[in-house]
Amino acid sequence: MNIHFNPSMGVQPDTSTSTKTTPAEAQANFANTFKVAIENLNEIQTESDKMTERLAAGEAQDLHQVMITAQKASITLETTVQIQQKAIDAYNEIMRMQI
Repeated sequence: MNIHFNPSMGVQPDTSTSTKTTPAEAQANFANTFKVAIENLNEIQTESDKMTERLAAGEAQDLHQVMITAQKASITLETTVQIQQKAIDAYNEIMRMQI
C-alpha cells in the first residue's frame, strides 16, 4: 500500500493500485513520501518568510494574507513533526517485537 501526503488532507493510503509491492519498493515509496513532504514544508516556510520580510519592509499591503501564510507554515511544520514522531514510534514498536 502506498501512502501519499497532501497538506490539505494529511497522509492517506493510495488505494488505486491492487498489485503487491516489494519491501524495496515500499521503502522507496516511504522515503519519497517524506522527501516530498519536507520539500513542501520548505516551500511553505520560505513563502511565509518572504511575505513577513515584505511586511516588515512596508512592501506588503495585506496583513491578513501574511498572517494566513504564517499560520499555514506553522500548521504544516507541526503536522510534519507529528508524522515524524509517529514514524519513529512505529519503528521502535517494530524493533521491540519478538520474532
